[in-house]
Amino acid sequence: MDIYHDCLTAVSTARIEGHLAELVGVRHPQTAPQALERAAQYLRDRLGALGYRLEDQTFEDGGREFANVLALKPGTRRPERRVLVLAHFDTVAGSPGADDNASGVAVLLEAAEVLSRLDLRQSVLFAGVNLEENACDDPQSGLRGSSALAVLASERGWGIEAVLVLESVGYAGPDVPQTVPAGIPVEVPKAGDFIAVIGNEAGRDAVAAFCGVVERCRLPLPYLPLLVPGNGELLPDTRRSDHAPFWDLGYPAVMLTDTTNFRSPHYHRETDTAETLNLSFATEVCRAVVGTVMALAEAEGTAAGS
Repeated sequence: MDIYHDCLTAVSTARIEGHLAELVGVRHPQTAPQALERAAQYLRDRLGALGYRLEDQTFEDGGREFANVLALKPGTRRPERRVLVLAHFDTVAGSPGADDNASGVAVLLEAAEVLSRLDLRQSVLFAGVNLEENACDDPQSGLRGSSALAVLASERGWGIEAVLVLESVGYAGPDVPQTVPAGIPVEVPKAGDFIAVIGNEAGRDAVAAFCGVVERCRLPLPYLPLLVPGNGELLPDTRRSDHAPFWDLGYPAVMLTDTTNFRSPHYHRETDTAETLNLSFATEVCRAVVGTVMALAEAEGTAAGS
């Protein structure tokens, strides 16, 4: 059978729901530090059980040490090239963070499970990144974990094919009203039933790969692609997640998002609970992510167990 069909049909809504059940709850460095560490440990446990090579990337913030959780699957032909899949696992102080961003972490873990069975010519790095959200007293303090990871990539000379950032990917539906950030140069649907695919110029091929998988595999996933000029300086709302530090260092990076506060009334609120999420939508996002990684990292052979 077709390798894409095998892998995309292997994506499990039930497993995504199970990850959400483990993750949802305030995960904040000041108000819920133990829950924040439990989320990191959950990532380590799940990714380690799948056979990935684990590494904690530690960094300091405010006199404390924090860690990004990195999980590597080495490529079979070109291991020096890698595709990165990122999702932040922290929340703001007062929100259980189901959409923002347990949904992204759950999709990352499910993609990692499906792709663990597959031979890929290029390496794939799954990263749970910490401290994406702003600190309570500093609105400019976000993206700390991803900034540290982007610097590490530069220092180690990683050959990055693409960075895919999962930023709130579970709130959607045909009856959900969609609003639009100022200055967006494309027509945006009035219904919030799509995934936004936002890349810099260097990420053009990654944006095309994601959209191509949706079309080729006939996934029931409306999408809206947007390539921003420069590093999104003229469209600041397009820089509000963990792709921005990679943009600033010249890497091809793409944010996949349900557009958060431009769609969800639960954004950064206590009502951001699992019950508000559209798991069918998150599942299709996961299928598209799996297919995109397969395309960018050059899947070969047949999926194990197919």
